[in-house]
Amino acid sequence: MADFPWHQNYPKGVATEIDPDKYSSIVAILEESFQKFANKPAYSNMGVELTYQQINEHSKSFAAYLQSLGLKKGDRLGIQMPNVLQYPVVLFGALRAGLVVVNVNPLYTVREMVHQYNDAGVETVVILANFADKLQQALPETKIKNVIVSEIGDMLGAFKGLLVNTVVKYVKKMVPAYRIPGMLRLKDTLRKGRSMSFTAPTLVNTDTAFLQYTGGTTGVSKGATLSHRNIVANLTQNKAWFIGLEEGSEIMITALPLYHVFALTVNCLLMAHVGAKSVLVTNPRDMPEFVKILLKNPPTLFTGLNTLFNGLLNNAEFGQVSWAKTKFVVAGGMAVQKPVAERWEKATGVKVAEGYGLSETSPVLSCNPLDGNVRIGCIGLPLPSTELKIMDDDGNEVAQGEPGEICARGPQVMSGYYGREDETKKCFFPDGWFRTGDIGLMEPDGFFRIVDRKKDMILVSGFNVYPNEVEDVVAGHDGVLEVAAIGIPDAKATERVKVYVVKKDANLTEADVIGYCKDNLAGYKVPKEVEFREELPKSNVGKILRKKLKDELKEKQGA
Repeated sequence: MADFPWHQNYPKGVATEIDPDKYSSIVAILEESFQKFANKPAYSNMGVELTYQQINEHSKSFAAYLQSLGLKKGDRLGIQMPNVLQYPVVLFGALRAGLVVVNVNPLYTVREMVHQYNDAGVETVVILANFADKLQQALPETKIKNVIVSEIGDMLGAFKGLLVNTVVKYVKKMVPAYRIPGMLRLKDTLRKGRSMSFTAPTLVNTDTAFLQYTGGTTGVSKGATLSHRNIVANLTQNKAWFIGLEEGSEIMITALPLYHVFALTVNCLLMAHVGAKSVLVTNPRDMPEFVKILLKNPPTLFTGLNTLFNGLLNNAEFGQVSWAKTKFVVAGGMAVQKPVAERWEKATGVKVAEGYGLSETSPVLSCNPLDGNVRIGCIGLPLPSTELKIMDDDGNEVAQGEPGEICARGPQVMSGYYGREDETKKCFFPDGWFRTGDIGLMEPDGFFRIVDRKKDMILVSGFNVYPNEVEDVVAGHDGVLEVAAIGIPDAKATERVKVYVVKKDANLTEADVIGYCKDNLAGYKVPKEVEFREELPKSNVGKILRKKLKDELKEKQGA
């Protein structure tokens, strides 16, 4: 790779290139870690730890059971779980069996689940019991053959597990009633799998590891096809970037959901690669409990996003947490606001290093240096073996310092969207540059900065919300004639969804619209405001103009 301006700012000891073919698969990395760190703690949740050896045994048992069901290399397995000990066991078991993993947000509605499972061709699902009632409703519209259900406390030991399951189900009433004939229990599959033989499939790095769903730059959710090589490359790049890691000694706090690509790669797989203990936080919105976890597990590594940092800073007990041993705090998923970054550094003594990436890039493309040379407001420098370029709509590089679309090349970039050749072509320039859809610029010394986001995408607490999807749902209400969705500023979540509606039924209320959305959209996608209009602004061909609505709002706010 030729010399690039960002290389001059690389931390000492970070190579400019990595070998993406060092390992034949993600499984090869896992097998190495299982042997190398066998007696070290791998994952912790609700006060219970599992060692790398235990994760090895459990995941091998699960892989054996999956093979006994007739699953073979390349079959798709959906995982619909929050951060619990079962997640890495199921994930690693599926990968070891050669399956393609499809992560599904546990908060998805029935409609969203049906779309993703059908689009990916999923025939086996592992789901937490708390969400099984929605799966029951979705099943008739899918081709799912095997359903494996786990209760939240299944891996916490006999006594504690029973206690937690009882409280969650009967006291907190967090498990709605469900009935899925023929379903399997995860704890039974692990028990039976122990006595079954497991035949490791031959994996090569071009095999697909994940269909990681994303809205891409526009429209309906699509599966980014990520190979073992894509993920191995990004693990190798991140390992090179995280200078000063001590193998077998780090403690990572994992509050970001593992089904999200950032935590999947960095918190789950990278930490396994270096033998760290990852402390899984199941419900980070419970700030008092989250702070208790931090008090018991002073971190050496921490990943988060702006809303998470902000929430912790506003907790009265947060000041008691020790950050004395913390090496890095890395942010992703959304821009870190300058006041939050400054408050965090003042409270903890640790700078927040912002990074950047997408599901389509496995995900990390760039990150601020982790040697203290953090530049607030920047997404940092391209990782080793990664090229970033600012281009115009025709694929030409723009002048230095001018804004344009951030485009990327590197071994972590996906091959395309599963089953969507047209969409894949749209997001690549002919010479292999991936179009991120984000507008940014490069500073003279190679630091990159985002100056705008995708034209209409709404960012709610780090999650992408696409107006087309919200509008499609609202338009399905019998009382709605026309609808437009935009994002409006929100102090806590960066943005919240607002919809403008032209009524078909004069009796339609804001509560009707929001209630309908709650039945059909994940919570973060549900509009928080509804404004009724007699008409919506349109172009001369009848296209609703969201930009005019945004401009009107800015004028009202005096922006």
